[in-house]
Order: sequence, then C-alpha cells, then structure tokens
Amino acid sequence: MSTDAPDRYERIAESPEFAGLRRSLRRFVFPMTIAFFSWYALYVILSAYARDFMGTILFGNINVALVFGLLQFVTTFLIAWLYARYADRKLDPVAEDLNARIQSGEFDADPQPEEVKA
Repeated sequence: MSTDAPDRYERIAESPEFAGLRRSLRRFVFPMTIAFFSWYALYVILSAYARDFMGTILFGNINVALVFGLLQFVTTFLIAWLYARYADRKLDPVAEDLNARIQSGEFDADPQPEEVKA
C-alpha cells in the first residue's frame, strides 16, 4: 500500500493535535527568546553606554560587567533547563501520541473502497 506523502503530511499538519503542539511550543519559545534577547541587549547597551556603572568594582577584581557577563551563561543554562522541563510535561506526551498515530497509519491516504463483486 503506497501513500501519497505530501497528502499525509498535510493531514498531519492540519490535525488539531499538531496545531496544539506548535501552539504550546510557541507559548514557551517566543517569550523566552524575547526575554533573553532583552537581557542580552541590556548587557550590551550598558557595556557600551554605561561604562562607569559596568566598571564598578564589587569586590576584588570583580566588576559589574563581569558579573553580568557570567549571568548570561547562567541564564542560558536556566532557559535550557526550563525548556527541558516544559517539553517533558507539555510537548513530549503530545508528540509521542501523535507519533504513535502516525506509525499506526492513521494519517495515511484513505483506503480505496473495494469493488463490489456481482
């Protein structure tokens, strides 16, 4: 039994489960991306235009700029950890269910009706 792959993929993409999966992904990714880029832009802008503030010594040879720079790494790992938790709870169960339905042939082309023998 051959399936028409483009039709199969269109049926999958149009399914409510796939649309919900994409919506759930966007619900996490877009706000986190905006938050991270805003935080990074703040770091860059302060480094360029607020040199006195960024050069403020906190202790020893550690200044505000170094702390902000290190916090960029912390933020990256935090977002990755949050995404892994979010995916485990919200995305993976739906994706696994959808994959099982795909593997079962639910989205294959509609079978042709058998000819009626007289």
